[in-house]
Amino acid sequence: MKPRLVVVGHGMAAARTLEHLMAIAPGRHDVTVIGAEPVPGYNRILLSPVLAGEMTKEELQLQGAEWYTRHGIRLKLGRKATAILRGPREIVTDDGVRTPYDTLLLATGSRPVRLPIPGAELEGVATYRDLADTEAMIRASEVYPRAVVIGGGLLGLEAASGLRTRGMEVDVVHVMPWVMERQLDEAAAAVVQRKLESRGIRFHLGAQTLAIEGDRSARSVTIQRTGADPISLPADLVVMAVGIRPDTALAGAAGLRVDRGIVVDDTLLTYDPRIYAVGECVRHRGTCYGLVQPLYDMAKVCATHLAGVGSHYYSGSTQSTHLKVTGIDVFSAGDLSDAPRRQSQVLRDPVNGIYRRLVLEDDRLVGGILVGDSAGASRYADLIRTKASLGPLRKELMFLR
Repeated sequence: MKPRLVVVGHGMAAARTLEHLMAIAPGRHDVTVIGAEPVPGYNRILLSPVLAGEMTKEELQLQGAEWYTRHGIRLKLGRKATAILRGPREIVTDDGVRTPYDTLLLATGSRPVRLPIPGAELEGVATYRDLADTEAMIRASEVYPRAVVIGGGLLGLEAASGLRTRGMEVDVVHVMPWVMERQLDEAAAAVVQRKLESRGIRFHLGAQTLAIEGDRSARSVTIQRTGADPISLPADLVVMAVGIRPDTALAGAAGLRVDRGIVVDDTLLTYDPRIYAVGECVRHRGTCYGLVQPLYDMAKVCATHLAGVGSHYYSGSTQSTHLKVTGIDVFSAGDLSDAPRRQSQVLRDPVNGIYRRLVLEDDRLVGGILVGDSAGASRYADLIRTKASLGPLRKELMFLR
């Protein structure tokens, strides 16, 4: 009898782990996947093109039904896991069914944050995390004219751009002094903001959201900048894109070690030797990751250990982002902070909307930002990851291709 592998969660981390596992050791396990969403795993990174009308939801799917059938993977979708019974080794789902496991893989991902303000739970206040959220926003854009997006991070800007593309009037409210502050410095953020403003999106930076008020026919968002009087922004749709938290409720209730995320070792094993965890729900060496590349790095390592040929270990990932933020090329990687022995090389081209900043420490590249032109991004990422000495490359560093 094959060992029973149960996977809880069917996002990108779980799907990539299964892809690697089927490539390394097809047929080794009797696999069951339990997913709360009613559809198979899909590419969440591409939700923004779906919102903007550039892709269909069918194009997001990572694997077709034939792939799961061919590998004998049993899908239990639209079912939420409610408990892990570690003694009898069973997963309980919200339909009361118990699914036994010999090995368990947790890939429960993360939950969107809702601000604890009056009106946060009103009808018409959405988060932006999954396909259902995206479809709800599309439906709203077909009926209502005005949207307020709370949050100027990556997801917030993509939501704002997608809704603007669909014809809505859009205001972005962000508590920080510039957008995408985790990935960009102030100068780079200004380039991104100007491009979005040219499309008709309005920004309210350094502004606290105080409340959401009114009914469906007369909704408003009250915001306030420091030292200024509160103002109200009309809003038929309110999108909260203010961050995510690892979804650890299931693991915590089962007594697994949780510290912001589910704590794992370098093989992605939890403190229960029969339970692994990967993805946004994980805390590894003190770090929780929300970007796709670290999730894929974890998946590859975890699959080798599930396959019984584990010779790889996960030592962490360099934080890097290379994407198109609403059609604007953006690359950000490494450590961008100022520190002794550090210096920056900077290129600005305001006319063409290009900004480049490379952060060097001694003879090594430790961080970089590219906006408007991401040529050379993969080479910069490799230099940051490997901590390679620059040598004569330093003279032409700004113009790598």
